[in-house]
Amino acid sequence: MFTPKIPPPDTAPTPGTSLVPPLTGLVHPPACTCHHTPAAPTAPVPAAPARPAARFTLGSLLVAAAGGTAVVLVVGTVLVSMLLATAITAASVAVCAVVLRSLLNRPNNR
Repeated sequence: MFTPKIPPPDTAPTPGTSLVPPLTGLVHPPACTCHHTPAAPTAPVPAAPARPAARFTLGSLLVAAAGGTAVVLVVGTVLVSMLLATAITAASVAVCAVVLRSLLNRPNNR
């Protein structure tokens, strides 16, 4: 029941033969029957003019610095609040563990 079923040697394909017969005599028709003349080569596209380097004014630099500072402050506030929430949660779990431990050990002393 668990032995593999191997086909007899006379029906098994040999390693050098393929199960799919090769395609011979296959002729593709042309894509269209009209007669086109090859298109004349087009002129090369001119390169785009060089753009001037970016120029920053004092106002734009101040706005960029203020925006970066605001982003750093907001991200820092969020991260600190997440750390504070984790610390408060850990402290409350520790207090609950101490209270539960004292409640479970007290009945023996009463």
